[in-house]
Amino acid sequence: MNNITLQGIQFDEKSSFMRGPAKAPALIREALYSDSANMFTEDLKDVSKMSIDDKGDFEIEEYFNIEAITSRNLEGDGKLLTLGGDHSITYPLIKAHHEKYPTLDILHIDAHGDLYDELNGDKYSHGCPFARIMESGLATNLVQVGIRTLTAHQQEQAEKFNVEIHQMKNLDLSKIRKFENPLYISLDMDAFDPAFAPGVSHYEPGGLSSRQVIDLIQNLDAEVVGADIVEYNPDKDFQKMTAYLAAKMMKEILAKMVD
Repeated sequence: MNNITLQGIQFDEKSSFMRGPAKAPALIREALYSDSANMFTEDLKDVSKMSIDDKGDFEIEEYFNIEAITSRNLEGDGKLLTLGGDHSITYPLIKAHHEKYPTLDILHIDAHGDLYDELNGDKYSHGCPFARIMESGLATNLVQVGIRTLTAHQQEQAEKFNVEIHQMKNLDLSKIRKFENPLYISLDMDAFDPAFAPGVSHYEPGGLSSRQVIDLIQNLDAEVVGADIVEYNPDKDFQKMTAYLAAKMMKEILAKMVD
C-alpha cells in the first residue's frame, strides 16, 4: 500500500470573482472525520487504516512559495493529495510534481477550462493554470471533463495545446482516453451541478452529478500519483453540503491512490 501525504493550501488571492476557498481545507477535514459518516470508501477501503501523513494547512502569503512547500511534501516515495484553495494553486503543484514525474497526464474535472492566457491582467489567475501548465510542457496529456463555459479564446487555447475536452453538452464518459502515464487528478468543486455543490464561487448550471464523478474516479485504470480538490467556498455553502461532497470525493481519490 502506498504512503500518502496530505497538505492544505490556504490560498485564494488569485480568485477573479470572490474570496473564500482559502478557508476550505480545515472544513473538508472536519467533514471527513464527522460522526455523520464513516471512513470507508464504496469499495470498502478503510481510509482510517491508510498510511496518511497529514502535514496540516499552509497559509500562503506568496504564490510562488506553493511549489517549494509541495516539493518538500513530495520527498520520498509517497503520493500527495492537496486540499485548496482556488484553482491557481494547481500550476505550482504540477510544477513540483513534474520534477518527480516528468511524464504526467492530468485529468481535470471542472465547469471551466482554465485555459485563459491571462484573466484580468493576471497570467496566474485561477482562470489560467492549465495554460501555464501546457505552455511549460508540464503535462503530456490534459483531459478535461465537465466543461460548460468555453469561450472562443479558450477553444483556441485548447486546440493550441491539444487538450482533450469532454463538454457537458455532449458528454460520454466512455470516450475518455485510457491513461498510460502517471495520472494527476484536479477536481474543481464547481464541476458538479450547483444542486450538488452550492458551496462554490461560480454557479454554472448543467453540471456533473455526484454519481457521475464518483463513477469516473472509481473506473479509472491508471496509476494516480497526485490530486487536488479546489474551489470549495465555505462562504457559499448550504448546511455543509459541499464540504461533505468534497470529503466523499477525497475518500474515493485516496482509494485510487492506494490501488
